Amino acid sequence: MKYFIIYLLVANIFAFALMGIDKAKAKKNKRRIPEKNLFMSAIFGGSIGSIAGMQVFRHKTRHMSFVIGMPVILIVQLVLVYLFVFKL
Repeated sequence: MKYFIIYLLVANIFAFALMGIDKAKAKKNKRRIPEKNLFMSAIFGGSIGSIAGMQVFRHKTRHMSFVIGMPVILIVQLVLVYLFVFKL
């Protein structure tokens, strides 16, 4: 359980940082991080970091796929954790 919590912490910091890096690249008209990678960072446990990064950096907040998709990913993850912890 300890390693799972450490993994989630690292995944969320990574996802948060990706949002910040992509926003900085967008401001400088540099090559961006593919949206697929931003979503994958959320799917692999960084959904809270992704959502926080969206809000802090005001990034991808007009893209409905992110506005709806990131919270959906978080909800699915919370349901899976609940089922894993309390039902198995």
